Amino acid sequence: MNTIGWVGLGNMGSRMAANLVQAGHEVKGFDLNATAREIAASNGVQIAENIAQAVSGVDVVFTMLPKGAHVRSVFEGEDGIWANANKSTLLVDSSTVDVETSKYLHEESSKLGFDFVDAPVSGGISGAAAGTLAFMLGGSVENCTRAEKFIEPMSGRIFVAGGPTMGIAAKVANNLMLFINVLANSEGAQLAEKLGLDPKVFWDIVSASSGQSWAQQTWYPKPGILDNGPADNNFDPGFAVELARKDVGLALEAGAAAGINLPAGELARKQFDLLISEGLARKDCTLVAKLVDPAEQLEGLSEEASTANQKESAV
Repeated sequence: MNTIGWVGLGNMGSRMAANLVQAGHEVKGFDLNATAREIAASNGVQIAENIAQAVSGVDVVFTMLPKGAHVRSVFEGEDGIWANANKSTLLVDSSTVDVETSKYLHEESSKLGFDFVDAPVSGGISGAAAGTLAFMLGGSVENCTRAEKFIEPMSGRIFVAGGPTMGIAAKVANNLMLFINVLANSEGAQLAEKLGLDPKVFWDIVSASSGQSWAQQTWYPKPGILDNGPADNNFDPGFAVELARKDVGLALEAGAAAGINLPAGELARKQFDLLISEGLARKDCTLVAKLVDPAEQLEGLSEEASTANQKESAV
């Protein structure tokens, strides 16, 4: 059994930490949100009063937070991870952040005598709950090998992507492809229906054809096709619009730094920005389907939810 510190007990982090508890590890967790703390505690996580308490005397610290600025804030300062963790503690960031933040965390951790691995994940909330996430590791071979034993209870696959920041580079590029596929599903699904195809028949055809993708299999934007997809749940967030917008933005920043054009990514960002302007930032990212035919009420989205979010946007 190992003692694990965890900072960030949101939708992903709470489920990942719960899998570590189920594997027999002692997990000390911290989050600013009271509800997140309560949920984590109900799954066996020992709730710390602050970051210092969560990271003191542990074998490894995982961070799982929404943005690079959040990650930097929990590492830095007198109350942060660097000031309170033992130098022997392995530091693992599973957040999806910008490449520059990941590079900073690697370099500063090394200067301060810590081993650090960037280890973002793919698989969403369902993968976090099931312990089937794909982890993409960036760091030295030694540090990545050391991290794998802690990651195993939360994962379906573990990939060592390369040296420092290569895990986050893989995640940013992967999510760019994901959200382009989300747009493709939105347009293809509705075009097929407008042309007279039965939605389930068309989904079956795509599943055996060249239009098939993970997003099509898991997040298809039509109710009644999947067992429990976003469209079956009023587009409540599995992956919120605001987070999808953030990830596409990270990819576009990386593309600009690399000197390449990403026009499909630019379109995805524009679509997410439109939803955010309508007050739909916290609905599921597959709600881009709403923009294909703005004149009609999107099947699966309640009129009450659409109206409420429009009013919120107007305020």
